[in-house]
Order: sequence, then structure tokens, then C-alpha cells
Amino acid sequence: MLVRLLYVSRASERDLEASIESIMASARLHNLQNGITGILCYGGGIYVQAIEGGRVAVNRLYRQIVSDARHTDVELLHYEEITERRFGGWTMGQVNLSRLNTSVVLKYCEKPEFNPYGMSGRVSLALLEELMATACIIGRA
Repeated sequence: MLVRLLYVSRASERDLEASIESIMASARLHNLQNGITGILCYGGGIYVQAIEGGRVAVNRLYRQIVSDARHTDVELLHYEEITERRFGGWTMGQVNLSRLNTSVVLKYCEKPEFNPYGMSGRVSLALLEELMATACIIGRA
């Protein structure tokens, strides 16, 4: 059974670039062998990540993320059973949200600052789908 999980967290480390590199290195090591795909978005000290795969593998990974010192204020935004993956092309794609056009952010947020803590899971997922459709996703871990 496939599931998709979407969460938001704050970066606990001041050096966001180093933290992102560390997260992506972990994804490269573990996601492919565990059948995990997804996308990591970051900006302004906030992470939004969609994770897809088998229920057991996704749940196990989420438990690790919740206890990971690189994340604080972890909140589950969305969790659902799925019939197919939306982010299957990436063991972990990445998007730097600070480089997004303000009009894209305003389409989904109340203010021009990206704040997934104030968004529903469905709206956050819609934003990720738009980023995928407009080729904003970079990197293939």
C-alpha cells in the first residue's frame, strides 16, 4: 500500500545550506533502497517535505524526522493512501522557496511570505504540484 505524507518543520541549525546538504545526503543513501520518493522544499528556515512510498517505510522515516535534531516544530500537514506517486521521479527533489516568484506564493498564502504552518495540507500539496509542473524542482538525489 502506497501513502503520501506531507509535513512542515523549522530548521534547528543556523547553517541552513549545511543542513539541507546533510538531509539530501541521507536521502541519497536511504530513500532508493526503501522505495521512498518525494520533494524537499526549504526557505526562510522552514522545510516542507512530501514523502511517498510504502506505509511502513514512510511511517518509519517520519518517526526518524520527528526525532531528528535538524528539525524542530514538526507538524503533520497531510497523510493519505495513494494509488500512484506524484513525485516518483525523485528519490528526493529539492526546491529553494526563497527563489520563488511572489505571485506563486500569493496564490497559496495569505501574505507574500511562505508560511506552511498557516496552510492546509491540501493547499501545501497543490503548491508542490505547481512547483513540479513549472519545473521548479532541482536536483535528483
